[in-house]
Amino acid sequence: MSIAIIKFPGTQCEEESLRACRKFDNDSRIVYHTDLEEKYDAYFIPGGWSYGDHLRAGIIAANTECMGIIKKEAQKGKKILGICNGFQILCESQILSGALLRNESLKFVCKFVHIKIEENCSFLNKINKQVLKIPIAHGEGRFVTDNLEELEKNKIIVATYQNENPNGSMNSIAGICNKKGNVVGMMPHPERAVDLVLGSKDGLKIIECFAKY
Repeated sequence: MSIAIIKFPGTQCEEESLRACRKFDNDSRIVYHTDLEEKYDAYFIPGGWSYGDHLRAGIIAANTECMGIIKKEAQKGKKILGICNGFQILCESQILSGALLRNESLKFVCKFVHIKIEENCSFLNKINKQVLKIPIAHGEGRFVTDNLEELEKNKIIVATYQNENPNGSMNSIAGICNKKGNVVGMMPHPERAVDLVLGSKDGLKIIECFAKY
């Protein structure tokens, strides 16, 4: 399976994402957003500060031609994973519902947290009910939505924070998917938890679900 790891100006997690995906897929590659074509099997939008988070996080990247291609590929049922800023971009593109606002504390939060993979309709349902130790690093990660009941009814909530709510997200939501289940966005960084020397390798379970199955 070929995976395009998309780089925007300001993206900074593409190398970690590439190394994580290549543990399961040798055809993974970093693709600059202006060079993206509709020829890959899956798409990874990594974290960082695309376009310096000017205006608001993810909004400029969301209005690029690249995200028009991603939207078409999502409609075809191809797998898409957006992490941190990638999640923000997916929401700003209206590929995923809801929005990511400033953390409730108004401070940047960087630490390990525990998340539970909820029973959901996405490609992560293979690890349902597992609790994973994954790091977060964001200033605008507070998830809000006007359609919480719909998200719960359609099993769109992918992951929730356990023991604490580090950013004030509604119902401790850490990640969601679309109705088809082929698009997932989350604030925690699984690509930064792929080896015990990093503090955890629980992120491999998420990356494997995306890159292998």
